[in-house]
Amino acid sequence: MKTLTIPQLGRDVSRLGMGSMIFHPDRKELVFELLDRFRELGGNLVDTAACYAGGNSERALGLYLAERGCRDELVILDKACDDTVSLTPENIPNVIDGNLERLGVDVIDLWVAHRDNPAEPVAGLVEALNAEIVRGRIRAYGGSNWTRERIDEANEYADRHGLVGMSVTSPNLCLAIPNEPFWENCTHATDEDIVWSAETGVPIFAWSSQGRGFFLDGVAPDNLDTGDLPRVYYSDANFARLDRARQMAEAKGVAPIEIALAWVLNLSAPTVALVGPATLDEVESCNRAAALELTPEEIVWLRHGRGS
Repeated sequence: MKTLTIPQLGRDVSRLGMGSMIFHPDRKELVFELLDRFRELGGNLVDTAACYAGGNSERALGLYLAERGCRDELVILDKACDDTVSLTPENIPNVIDGNLERLGVDVIDLWVAHRDNPAEPVAGLVEALNAEIVRGRIRAYGGSNWTRERIDEANEYADRHGLVGMSVTSPNLCLAIPNEPFWENCTHATDEDIVWSAETGVPIFAWSSQGRGFFLDGVAPDNLDTGDLPRVYYSDANFARLDRARQMAEAKGVAPIEIALAWVLNLSAPTVALVGPATLDEVESCNRAAALELTPEEIVWLRHGRGS
């Protein structure tokens, strides 16, 4: 599996990150099967959060780390503060306490603020997170659903004061462009954000990188029995993208959802795709997609159509 270097971690992470929204101690057998196969394929990045399954995602991952004895082999991306107002310098130590306790570990490799709190000056947040690095409780940090302007502001402050800046940004990014966010206070990466990532080197850790099922068979304008997909992704432009993905998939002998995932991983920007396979077959599908090579021309065609 292809990897990407995160300088602040001093190590490579797999270009696929195993999402854990379905993880729960009650599904221990499934969780262990998925993680075992992911590791066999070369994956080492696991994405979790305090709000996933009410903290049980972290607990299930902690069981796996303890029983498999593989803590040093995996890169843990953990998140907290999904309600925006809880992201304050004073509260950061408290939420990291919770992350560490539920995981049963001493350090989180990559701690990511699940939402931004625009009312909070970045200076205090950068200072508080650097204090956690000094304490040895996190190794690096980033922002999920932050704008590039806020990340630039945080990193400029860090540079001026000799501190560690944000290592990653984690917005929604997939071939389909959302009409509106899946959840409140979420962001998606625009074409301008992709250019910014390529220029700054700040990698995009893309959540919902496969469009939450928009590229699966059966999705069509008249099929409204698809959860949040009509609200978020149903548009003429996105159905045109779906048609192009299906055409390319047929030509390459793969599935359209694999084309969509390959699109994320073949952008000019450094990207990691956070995926949420629920079966071993889906793990294999994600791995096939990660190996696909798309040309710059194919990238443009899938997003914008021929002649764009």
